[in-house]
Amino acid sequence: MAIDYRKRPGVDYRKPLKAPAAAISLEKIAARAPGLVSLYKTAAVSLAKHDVGGQRAAVYLVLDRSGSMRPYYRDGSVQHLAERTLALAANLDDDGVVPVVFFSTGIDGTADISLDAYRDRINPLHESMGHMGRTNYHVAMQAVIDHYESCGADDPAFVVFQTDGSPTSRAAAEHVLCTAAKLPIFWQFIGFGNDEFRFLRKLDELPVPGRRVVDNAGFFAAGPSPKGLSDGDLYDQLLREFPQWLAAARTVGVVKDRGSV
Repeated sequence: MAIDYRKRPGVDYRKPLKAPAAAISLEKIAARAPGLVSLYKTAAVSLAKHDVGGQRAAVYLVLDRSGSMRPYYRDGSVQHLAERTLALAANLDDDGVVPVVFFSTGIDGTADISLDAYRDRINPLHESMGHMGRTNYHVAMQAVIDHYESCGADDPAFVVFQTDGSPTSRAAAEHVLCTAAKLPIFWQFIGFGNDEFRFLRKLDELPVPGRRVVDNAGFFAAGPSPKGLSDGDLYDQLLREFPQWLAAARTVGVVKDRGSV
């Protein structure tokens, strides 16, 4: 076989590779939500660090309204998490909106936070929802699944699921998680408070493929002072297992690459 010695265009290694584009540009964030610029940049650094820069995903936020959560609404911890989640979503989803599900015994309410409406938004919503009940993960998880399936999204979903304790019905929560493993939805649980979170650690370690087709959940404990966790540490924890799930979910066909049938 003849060798073609003609010069071909090569890679100029002196030029840094262009970083994958975020879903919403920094310029738009600065114009619409200047208070999120720092969080947006920190989230972008963490996404790049975990090799998911440029990834697209529909981001959801699930918030616990069981009675023991009162101090975390009162001290701004829940609002702070919402702002951090929105800044992450601005990197992943170009609509600039995060659906929020408030739950306790049942679904207490649903709402959106957006680049145009996020400041001091969580507590008024929470206070309008009345009685704070028990902790039923499965109703909130099903609400996310129903919303995701009805909206016709092409991208996978990334769910930030906040709680401060174990669910009232553990069997129901485990069943929904295992069933949902066939869907392109990743559940990232975050625990507030001093609970040992034994059940969430169990969910995180449910066997594959014995109980679920793919490992579709992560968990970390933010401790009794969640606001004290640095932005960079929070994003690193949120994204720690997401890349592994994406890879595994693509392998088994749960997540399809853009352009695939």
